[in-house]
Amino acid sequence: MQTNAINLAGRVAVVTGGAQGIGYTVGKRLLDSGARLVIWDINAEGLEKAKAELSEGRAADAVHTERVNIADYASVEAAVAGTLRAMGRLDILINNAAIVGPNTTLAKYPLDQWHQVLDIDVNGTFHCCRAVVPVMMEQNYGRIVNVASIAGKEGNPNAAAYSAAKAAVIAMTKSLGKEVAGQDIAVNCVTPAVARTPGAMEQAPEHIAYMLSRIPRGRFLELNEAAAMIAWLVSEENSFTTGAVFDLSGGRATY
Repeated sequence: MQTNAINLAGRVAVVTGGAQGIGYTVGKRLLDSGARLVIWDINAEGLEKAKAELSEGRAADAVHTERVNIADYASVEAAVAGTLRAMGRLDILINNAAIVGPNTTLAKYPLDQWHQVLDIDVNGTFHCCRAVVPVMMEQNYGRIVNVASIAGKEGNPNAAAYSAAKAAVIAMTKSLGKEVAGQDIAVNCVTPAVARTPGAMEQAPEHIAYMLSRIPRGRFLELNEAAAMIAWLVSEENSFTTGAVFDLSGGRATY
């Protein structure tokens, strides 16, 4: 597929959960657009592998990694400090890291797993924004994209925690977008339908089939399609839109 050129020269982009899936593909697209990339991920082995692959043929300082537990605010603060030491600035934040949780009814949902999904998907996104936004405010520039989900708009049965978490991410995006609208900072989110990511494919086959059946385009979201939309959203060209929700559902979204 031919891709449009997005100019991110001179920008430093952080992608959480960037060692695999949508995060990895987004990171590659941002590198190809001229940005330097910082991958935040909890998976040390995955970080090492992703850095080796994405660094190939690029400048020595093109890719930096930080091992981060986004559910722990101190870990996120340390990652911000490490990013600034290594790269000198931080212009773009893609909040992609998340977990799906088990496929079961709300009445039977394990309490510990409910809290874990909310802690990573909601609190983790909050922690990253909370730590990065002051940096962007100081430099009067920033672009944030939160990866939500169509589940956050419509609610998937047997996925109450994930649906609730992604609805919270959508609302958080709208709140933060309004708070920083007076500066050159854009905060938006995307709502993907199911894609062939490691996390999504770990779900029950019948749940995957349900999600796929709901997509009018009749297929999975391709990772490079998500990356293409996100690349524009984090560009300087996106200077007006903020606090918005961009549909990546293949026509599934009804509002």
